[in-house]
Order: sequence, then structure tokens, then C-alpha cells
Amino acid sequence: MQALALLLTIAAPTGQDRSEPVHQAQMEARIRVAPRPVAGSDGARHLAYELQVTSHYSGDAPLRLTRLAIFAGDARTPLKTLEGAALWALLGPQAADEARQDGIPIADGASRTFFLWLALPPGMRPASLRHQLTFRADKGAVQRADDVRTPVVAAAPVRIGPPLRGGRWLAVEGPGNHLSHHWGSMVAIDGTLSIPQRYAIDWFGLDAGSHSIRGAHASPAATVDADWIGYGRDVFAVGDGVVVDARDGVPNGKPLAPQQVPDDLTARSLYGNFVVLRIAPGVYAHYAHLQAGSVQVRPGQRVRRGTAIGRLGQTGSAGAPHLHFHISDRPGFERSEGLPFVIDRFTLLGEATIEDSFDPAVPVRVRAPGARLHRDELPLDGSIVAFP
Repeated sequence: MQALALLLTIAAPTGQDRSEPVHQAQMEARIRVAPRPVAGSDGARHLAYELQVTSHYSGDAPLRLTRLAIFAGDARTPLKTLEGAALWALLGPQAADEARQDGIPIADGASRTFFLWLALPPGMRPASLRHQLTFRADKGAVQRADDVRTPVVAAAPVRIGPPLRGGRWLAVEGPGNHLSHHWGSMVAIDGTLSIPQRYAIDWFGLDAGSHSIRGAHASPAATVDADWIGYGRDVFAVGDGVVVDARDGVPNGKPLAPQQVPDDLTARSLYGNFVVLRIAPGVYAHYAHLQAGSVQVRPGQRVRRGTAIGRLGQTGSAGAPHLHFHISDRPGFERSEGLPFVIDRFTLLGEATIEDSFDPAVPVRVRAPGARLHRDELPLDGSIVAFP
């Protein structure tokens, strides 16, 4: 779905000098994929989506986005208002080194993509969202677009079982983190943009002390695959389904060895050894980087939830042994859109970063410790979980 900016002259918002004229914004705003609510492991219901803003202002200086307000439908009070550093924080990883200015500059003909991770108030189920964008143009003139809308998909997220069992697992580059190489990487193929990995998780195994590596090593780069806690663990079908694609025979890699960026972004250039399951119409579970020689299923085979389909490894574009997992609307990587999912049952043990887990001699700083059972939620970035 997409929304175009409605170009209107409207009244000034609260806190702005109402004698200052506000002009129609010379820009276009699009929301390519309508958001779909999902319950996160933080206890909130979230909407994840991208707002692409393109300037059509031909003045001497670029338009500067200074304020973004998000409303539930036609409500007059915003759910969220973003300005200054909070607005800059919505940009992807490519903006990390950009000098922060008063407002985000968007040159004529240029686009900016803002990644929105919106926590809904308890009990709120909006049918749509409305966005108000405020800009500064030449000599401080104010421009605004007040009616950038998107529907909110009412369908429930995909409900699945765990892709792994037992032990501790760390969700790395996970949902809610738009600076990750998952959500923050848009894929351009044949003139179309998509985000296959919007809700993807890299699952790393942890020991009882929440370390991902066993033994003493000069650095993670000095390890071998077998030094990593999750290596070789069984990987399971998350639902009843049919294998639509699979591959084995790609050799195991070396942890933290230099990675070559493939010319084309496809399952076969990125996943290494992999399995893709169709678990519902238009719903596909992707498992990547499986151990060489471990894939136990073939295309066309029907599987039941809980069936072992391979083992966790390090093949393809993987810097260390882990399971890459995501759900999308197509069997291929390219041109697919990532779908939100919830895991029916897991225990949340706390939060940590993968960097904190490398040295077994240093205690891992686990935030918010204390085991708690969660049902029908999406583990968020940095979650440490145990599966039954």
C-alpha cells in the first residue's frame, strides 16, 4: 500500500507562531507496505513500517524536515511527535556519519526513508495512521503535508513454533532495530524495492552464562565453528508445510573471515545451505546458513511442525555460526516482504548484545534478568530466550 502527501496550506500546530504562514509542502511521501500490529516481547504492540519522503522543492536550499507527528486516524492528539535527535534516529545506517543539522535536509529530487517502530497505547487498535510532516524551506518559510495516510492491516501476525529447542538463544540484529543489516537493508531488484528481512532474527546459541563462545581465544576471529555454542544444533520446522526450496553442499565458513558482497541478492547468493517452507498461503519460513551436509529435506516434501530439517552452521553470507530466520510473503529472497510473526511459547531470560557474549572470562551484562514465560509474542532485538 502507499500514501501520497496531500499538499495543502493548513493552520500552524500548537507551539508555533500562528501569524507565520504555512505553505503546501513541495514533496511526496509514500508508505509502501501497510503496517501490521505485532506483540513484542517487551509487552507492547508494535507497528513497523517505512515512510519514504521525496522532495520536489527547487529553491536555493534543500527542504529540511523538522517535525513528524503521527496520529491514529483523524485524532487531533498525536500518538507520537518526533523532532531533533529523535527524528534523525529514524534514518537508516547509511546516515550514521552524517553531520546533524537543524532539520533533515532533503535535496530536490532526493529521497529519505524513515523507519518507524511505533508502540501502540494499551488497547488501541487503529484502522489507519495519519502523518503530518513539517519542513523549513528558504529563508525559514514553513511548509507542511498534513494528510499522509496508511491503513493498518487488521490481520493477526503469523503464529509459529520455535525454530530451535533447549538452551539459551540470543536474538541478534532482530526486530525493532532498523540500524541492523536486516530491516535497514532495502533490496532493489528489477526496479522494485522490498524489505525481505523486516522482522528477521539471527539466532546465536548461548551457554548457561550467556556466552556464545567456549574456551579461551585471542579473538573471535581465532575460533573455529565448533567453538561456538550453537554450532551443530538441530533446526526445526516452525509449522506444518511443504518444502518449496532447499540447498546443501556449500562448504562451512571460517568465523569472522572477510566476506565478499555478492553481485546479486538472492537466496543462493546469500543463504549458503538453506530451507524455505510454505507454512500457509503466501507465508514462507526462511532458514539460512545451515551446516554443510545437514539438510534433511528436499523440495516438494511435506513436513510437520517440529520436524528436524537441518543443523545450525555457518555457510553463505554468515560471519559466525548462527541460524538466520525470517518469514516473508514469497519463497524467494528478492521481491519479497518480511511479515511479522509470533512464537507461541518461549521464556524470556533477559537482554544482551552479541559483543558482550564473546569472552567466557568476562561476565555477560544481562539487562532485566529474571525468567518469564511469554506466549504469542515476537522476540525483539537483544532478547535472550529459552525454547521448550
